[in-house]
This record gives sequence, structure tokens and C-alpha cells, in this order.
Amino acid sequence: MLLNNTNGILPASLGYRFPAEFEPHEATWLSWPHKEASWPGKIDSIYPNYALFVKYLSESEKVRINVVDEAMKMAAINHLLQANVNLNQVSFFIHPTNDAWCRDHGPAFLINNKAEQKKVIVDWNYNAWGNKYPPYDLDDIIPTLIGKEFNLPVFHPGIVMEGGSVEFNGKGTILTSTCCLLNENRNPTLNQASIEKYLHDYYGAEQILWVADGIVGDDTDGHIDDTVRFVNEDTVLTVVESNQQDDNYALLQTNLKQLHSMRLLNGKQLNVVELPMPDAIVYEDQRLPASYANFYISNNHVIVPTFQSKKDDLALQIISECFKSRTVVGIDSTDIIWGLGSFHCLSQQEPLV
Repeated sequence: MLLNNTNGILPASLGYRFPAEFEPHEATWLSWPHKEASWPGKIDSIYPNYALFVKYLSESEKVRINVVDEAMKMAAINHLLQANVNLNQVSFFIHPTNDAWCRDHGPAFLINNKAEQKKVIVDWNYNAWGNKYPPYDLDDIIPTLIGKEFNLPVFHPGIVMEGGSVEFNGKGTILTSTCCLLNENRNPTLNQASIEKYLHDYYGAEQILWVADGIVGDDTDGHIDDTVRFVNEDTVLTVVESNQQDDNYALLQTNLKQLHSMRLLNGKQLNVVELPMPDAIVYEDQRLPASYANFYISNNHVIVPTFQSKKDDLALQIISECFKSRTVVGIDSTDIIWGLGSFHCLSQQEPLV
């Protein structure tokens, strides 16, 4: 059946699921960066490496970019041309945004290959990580605008949820963090069981696995995409800190211990691969949430933020060993991370059906 009205209907009951990022994409969605307050004093410096990110994406999938207006579209095209991006792969949509973090305000695409309507969108509420950075009214409606643009049904769960707070293995399991999803600045009336029910009903998940902590400097209250990432259905990369004096050391050891105790739906233990943290990046007395785990998996590449750190090469090598069928590329994110996020935070995949 074709869905004309999603009121009262739960996507999971119709067989929809949120696929893993390593499953095939039709496109990647971005929201062009324009908020100077997110990169105070540095926004102009981020565009060359942001455009390089788009270039790698466009080599194996479509890139769909939200822009505020035609002037921003033309400015974006100029940056992309300087990076030799194939503009035949890029589409622009006049969908005004407050900020660039499409992972969190973009659409959550669900698929069901057996349904007449094979792809749908979930539009979670968005409050800029606990009302930290108002206004966010434009970002909050982006998924519904995209649903209208592509004539896709849109589900509205009515609670706050961000794409960077959940990680999927494509086989029914979600990894997330208590420090974020149970934070009272998101859904103060919901307990852990209630939130798990939403994840079951609106993502098609069968199992929720929880780690405790995020990394220091992360203004999202501990998104999982800075700490633990699925590379296939039963293997995760997780960041660890080798310096016992670093503030991240104990936090990440706790997560590591929790991951080793987890079992998947089939009873199998997680394969846990350790990924180093880069050297601490401090800018204007602020510890930035630099993490190699904030990589993005496109159809042909794994695009990894690097930080002019002596650990960059080791991180790329470890990630390469986990993704034998993709080319792993590093892009300098030293300026981009001043915005407190990197390539995964900036992007949202649209699955191929």
C-alpha cells in the first residue's frame, strides 16, 4: 500500500528499518555551512576541505545539498569547482537551515524493499543538542521539506533524537550512549525503556546496546559517532586514549569494557577494534572533540578526519584494515573541528532501494 497518512502508524510495524551506513547509498545529504558563529574566525578556511569531502562523495553517489538561497548555491558551486567536483553528481535544494550539521537535523531514511513505498522518512524533533544553540526552527523541519520534495511519507515520533546519537549494524542492533539519549535536556519525561521503545518503533531496531560516555569537548553530550562505529554487522571500531593523564582515558576505558561484555542478537560477541585518539586539540582554551571515529562511509570511500597529528597515519591504517573493499582517505579536519564536529556530523546518507 502507498502511505497517504502516517498518523498513528509505526514504521517498524510495516517492516521498515534504518540500514547501516555501509549498505549502498543513493545519495549523501549535506547542509552547506554558513553559520559563522559555528566557526568563529575560521569559516572561510573550512571550505577547501569541505569541498574535497564533496568530491570524494560525488565519485560514487549523488550529493544533495541544502542551501539557504540562490546566492549561497552559487557560492557553493564556486568552492566545488575549485575542488574539481563533478557537478553532474550534485543537486541543490533551497531548504534554509540554521546550521550545517545534517547528521542531526537531516532526514532519517528507512527502507523496506518488499513494500510498494520502498523508502520513507522519520522526522525526529530537533532542539540543537538540548537548546544550546538557538534558533534551530529551520533545521527542525528539514526532513519534512525533503519528504515533500521527493513525495515520500514522513513519520513524526514527536521526541528529540539526533542522527549522531545512534549507530546501526543493519541487522537490528543500535549502539547509543546513556550520556546523550538519557540527558534531561532532550526528553526529560522519558526513561530508558521509553526511549528504547521509540528506537524499536521508528528505526526498526530489535536490540539497543548502551555505552556510558562520550569524549571531552563534545557539545552534543556524547554522541556515539565520536566514540564507537560499526564497520560490519558484528565489528566495531572504538576510540581509546593511551595517555592515562588525559581526561578521555577513563571514559573510553569504561566504554571499552562495556563493549567487550556485549552480545548481539545471535549471541555473538562484538569484535572490538581499538582506534587511537588524536593528540588533544585545544583552540582558544577549548578542548575540541577531535576523533578519528567521526569518519563517513560512502559507497567507494571511507572519509576520515585527520588532525595534523602523529597518530593520523596509524588511524588511517587501522580503518583501512576494517574496510578492505573501500578506499580510505584522510582529509585535514583541523579547522573543521573548530565547529565541534567533522565529516560524519556534517552528512546523512540516503540508502539505495
